[in-house]
Amino acid sequence: MSGVKQVTVTNEDDDIRLDRWFKRHYPELSYGRLEKLLRKGQIRLDGKRAKSNERIAAGQVVRVPPFGEDGVKPINKKEEAHLGEHEIEEVRSWVLYRDEDVIVINKPAGLPTQGGTGIKRHLDGLLHALKFDKTEKPRLCHRLDKDTSGVLVLARSAAAAAILTKAFKSKDARKLYWALTVKAPNPKDGKVFQPIAKHPSWKGERMVIDADEGQDARTLYRTIESTGNAAAWVALEPRTGRTHQLRVHCAYLKTPIQGDGKYGGQDAYLTGDGVSKKMHLHARRIQIPSPDGVGVIDVTAPIPDHMKRSWDFFGFDVKTEDADELFDLSQKVTATYKNHD
Repeated sequence: MSGVKQVTVTNEDDDIRLDRWFKRHYPELSYGRLEKLLRKGQIRLDGKRAKSNERIAAGQVVRVPPFGEDGVKPINKKEEAHLGEHEIEEVRSWVLYRDEDVIVINKPAGLPTQGGTGIKRHLDGLLHALKFDKTEKPRLCHRLDKDTSGVLVLARSAAAAAILTKAFKSKDARKLYWALTVKAPNPKDGKVFQPIAKHPSWKGERMVIDADEGQDARTLYRTIESTGNAAAWVALEPRTGRTHQLRVHCAYLKTPIQGDGKYGGQDAYLTGDGVSKKMHLHARRIQIPSPDGVGVIDVTAPIPDHMKRSWDFFGFDVKTEDADELFDLSQKVTATYKNHD
């Protein structure tokens, strides 16, 4: 069938129900029509028939039919957006690394990774600019929040996508983030092991700490520099891949990320004109085994301009020794379980 997509489940969507996966990525598809497509076998999971309540795993492939043929308006009116020369040049300028199997880009802050209701411009719709010598556009292997910038891995084939997605799921892929937090963490270095669940009554995508229903969520952190207790430059390494994990865990520490009003409210904004109100969360570095089985791909992304201005304002030096170092997983660090309420 023309227009059928084969979409690889990313690590962020691991262990969610199939119907919730469609609600997240294809919100215009009603539940009734989803059930009809499943009954007709037009939606499949790893080539097999599936049920709406079936839980999916990272690395699995969802067959997504062209909804328009079943009376459903597709989110994107065109299968492939027209990209002008200047836009292609812009997208290609984001490339930090490219080989036969992988492309790593520096995603700009403010650009959604995937489309949805009311979203016209998103990364997935721009990937045709990154085909280069391939016949197919590269595939997303994981996601970054709209307002989070930094390293993002794309697979240049279905085989590479399966290998890379498995690496994210098995924690063979390691990611280091930089954040500017309002107030400094106490203790300044540690870890947060707090389960996360979707907010039960929030209409949009919002997560909460939930010891009963939440999924395991683990974050390591260390303070690189601080300005007394007013603000801090914090390095974070997620050891699980839950939605909004770093944002929720920073808010739990009572040190929300600058610009993250969703989880920090008014406390997430430093006063004064020297610091942008944009989100200050950047995927600084990624280390992932190469799909060809030879070596490790290790890429670092420059911080965006609004964070660079904040760093200059506070006198933080991006070349600070050890700022880009991944955490030593063999060392014991202080656990943070304290209830700050």
